[in-house]
Amino acid sequence: MAKIIKGKGFKGCVNYILDSKKGTTLLEAKDVRLKSKASIIHSFISQAKLNPNLSRSVGHISLNFSAQDKAKITNEMMVTVARDYMQKMGIKDTQYIIARHFDKEHPHIHLCFNRIDNKGKTISDKNDRYRSEKICKELTAKYGLYLSSGKEKVRTNRLKDPDRTKYEIYNLLTQLVPKCKSWKQLLYNLDRYGVNVQFKYKGQTDEIQGITFTKNGYSFTGSKVDRMFSYSKIDYQLNQNVLSQNQSLKKDQQQSQTKDIVESTLDALSGIGSMQVHGDDYEEEAFKDRMEYEEEKRKKKRQFRPKF
Repeated sequence: MAKIIKGKGFKGCVNYILDSKKGTTLLEAKDVRLKSKASIIHSFISQAKLNPNLSRSVGHISLNFSAQDKAKITNEMMVTVARDYMQKMGIKDTQYIIARHFDKEHPHIHLCFNRIDNKGKTISDKNDRYRSEKICKELTAKYGLYLSSGKEKVRTNRLKDPDRTKYEIYNLLTQLVPKCKSWKQLLYNLDRYGVNVQFKYKGQTDEIQGITFTKNGYSFTGSKVDRMFSYSKIDYQLNQNVLSQNQSLKKDQQQSQTKDIVESTLDALSGIGSMQVHGDDYEEEAFKDRMEYEEEKRKKKRQFRPKF
């Protein structure tokens, strides 16, 4: 995922990104002088003066990768993904630096770029957060990376209510929904952990439109806990769990039936092989007769051989 920040001062941004205390590695730079941090800062400021009317000319984006991809994330891959991201975001023909930090468990890089391009034009930030979210998902799929929900690694013990309670409900639903086969089963298990559930109905009908979870005196609609926990999506998942179970049972039954058939066939063949043959073996007798006949012919031929 990407975190976008826009600011006024290049000095603070560059100093933060190139802070050696974070185990920083500068991966790539474009159109800036690299003699020192001061020269990089001066390069950014000089170009920003091409459009003095733009007060927030500093673009700062952190690109964060899942810790589950840590083993396959290389510096080269990060640069490739960053270039692709900038291209799709319209961050083109401008100055930038890319640096990797090692101060957190998950791999991540920081990108500082000039929102005033090399021709003095402003790089648009219209709907940048919406566009960024979409592009990050595209790039995650393109490069075969792990897509995190953003909630999996949250340390709930460090949160304060109501966020702490919301994440507790999220973790419970994440564990229980894939395992339950009905609403009755899910509601029973949630109740065991102190979570009360209320359904929202359409008007005076029995049609359910929404769901609310309550714990520790705090209430959250399903979509507020997470989009995948709206009523309709939970209901769909429960039905899929039942379907998956039925398919698994059917497969097991088919495999069992096939196994029984094979074993029965093998037993039958084994029985045939162990049967005792009563009476004469006619093929064996015929073979002996033919051998005796051929032997008699050879004897007679030797007896009537003419002598000279």
